[in-house]
Amino acid sequence: MASYQIEWRPSTRKDLRRIAPSMVARIIQAVENLATTPFPPGSVKLTGSDTAWRIRIADYRVIYQVLNDRLVIEVVKVGHRRDIYR
Repeated sequence: MASYQIEWRPSTRKDLRRIAPSMVARIIQAVENLATTPFPPGSVKLTGSDTAWRIRIADYRVIYQVLNDRLVIEVVKVGHRRDIYR
């Protein structure tokens, strides 16, 4: 299976600045693992979209899109579970 390339939106980089550094390390590791396994156990497809998925890291959520035609995973949003869907 081919490896996917991870692309971060500028807004997601800003989202990471608001999170504790110890948690940021866990989030980045989980996102890097998506390059080899874009649909890990526990990932949930978001309703209303064909390409949007969510993974959970403790109280934080990462919303990402899988673009199979280009082998790209685009990280759309990162945030606390209480704020991520607003």
